[in-house]
Amino acid sequence: MKVDDYDIPEDLRYTKEHTWVRVEDGKCRVGVTDYAQKALHDVVFVELPQVGSTTEQLKAAGTLESVKAVSDFFCPVSGEVLEVNTALPDNPELVNNSPYGDGWLALIKPSNLDRELENLMDAEGYGAFLKEIIEKK
Repeated sequence: MKVDDYDIPEDLRYTKEHTWVRVEDGKCRVGVTDYAQKALHDVVFVELPQVGSTTEQLKAAGTLESVKAVSDFFCPVSGEVLEVNTALPDNPELVNNSPYGDGWLALIKPSNLDRELENLMDAEGYGAFLKEIIEKK
């Protein structure tokens, strides 16, 4: 699905903070949306959560720094950080080049997945949310 020039994969869930989650065998791969990476422009540094740490839904779990701004990354689910994308410290541009693929940020073992997924938007809902933002610009 596309809204304007922004890709919105239909198999993900989304937050109003422009992060996404993909459920994979009971684990959650998370990252930032195409809209977020384009708003940041060139990402030059990524601060990821520590493996073994816990995240809370919609709380800051790390930061993305671009030539334009520093932005918090808000985790879409609560749980334990199982893995982080170790390619990002040396290649932060992966967030821009592949926000839904090689630019993922962390893999989370969710602590309350069913309830928290209800708080997130599907692709259609996120698309409508983006349209509102774009129309206000």
